[in-house]
Amino acid sequence: MALGLVQVNFKARDDSALGRFWADALGWEVSSEGPGVTNLQPEGFAWPDPAAFYVDLVTVPDPETVKYRVHLDLATTSAAHQAELVARLQARGATPADVGQGDVPWVVLADPEGNVFCVLEPREIYQDTGPIAAVVVDCTDPRAMARFWGEATDWTLHEVTDDHARLRSAKGVGPYLEFLRTPVKGVWNRVHLDLLPYPGDDQAAEVARLQALGATPADVGQGDVPWVVLADPEGNEFCVLGPA
Repeated sequence: MALGLVQVNFKARDDSALGRFWADALGWEVSSEGPGVTNLQPEGFAWPDPAAFYVDLVTVPDPETVKYRVHLDLATTSAAHQAELVARLQARGATPADVGQGDVPWVVLADPEGNVFCVLEPREIYQDTGPIAAVVVDCTDPRAMARFWGEATDWTLHEVTDDHARLRSAKGVGPYLEFLRTPVKGVWNRVHLDLLPYPGDDQAAEVARLQALGATPADVGQGDVPWVVLADPEGNEFCVLGPA
């Protein structure tokens, strides 16, 4: 058994406004499954296409301002594209962010709600990912995290060292999932990953399997919902959605 890593989820003060920003950043279509939820998907794809990766933005009361352990890296195809994208996003409300990056070839910005993200310089490895190059998770042990997430999902390990690990969908499409050794704090994440059972697979059985791998139940105030909230071995919350 394995789960599909289908989307990244942002907790937002205003899902509609933040959704418009990210739709412009990614060039994706906008829809909504209900009040307080904005869904973004690549043009021409419908949920839950296994060849696509999605973004959800959900309005929650007073989302906390913290050091984020999960962020997006955006891909560019040329120096001119990088400069154009940075300028366009700043015109849409992004602001420069200093996370101690120093003199680097990528640009660190914060979206209108303060979520930090990076606009990368052109890199060959990300030329076929689409607009999201990678979902990056700060952690203390990239090797251990790669083991957990590699067994939790159907994603393939591409690279692992003591400082960095990189996985990608076995289908060879969409962004990478990367783990970066970084001093981290035990904080609540405003950005998390959503996993989806494949048709015919049982959500409860998948949750039990994840707990056997080291996941633990997490309470983020979700109440009675059809998804299950867990935390990975380093405390990053994620959701196991109900069957599509």
